[in-house]
Amino acid sequence: MKTLDPTTIWIVIASLAIGSYALRFVFIGFVGGRAMPDWLLRHLRYTAAAIIPAMVAPLVVWPSATDGKPDIAHVSAACMALAVGYITKNVISGILAGAATLYGLLYLVG
Repeated sequence: MKTLDPTTIWIVIASLAIGSYALRFVFIGFVGGRAMPDWLLRHLRYTAAAIIPAMVAPLVVWPSATDGKPDIAHVSAACMALAVGYITKNVISGILAGAATLYGLLYLVG
């Protein structure tokens, strides 16, 4: 593996920091004082609901604990969380049900 020199690493870090600041400034500095259109606000409501599945899906489909092979514990926990969340319309209860299913099956199956 090739090691990078410290100058290259700091240039990458500084570039990412500037890019991150610029991206946030576009929304806060330029758009912050203006009213956003209704269609955009309607779509932004779904951002938080899309983040959790986007973070969880790779862990269900390609779990690192099994070297990328889906197993019954992860798939069952995802299905349980989805079912409980859909039935109760409560995110916290869905997360807790999925976590309980995952740890219960990992304990039973190994």
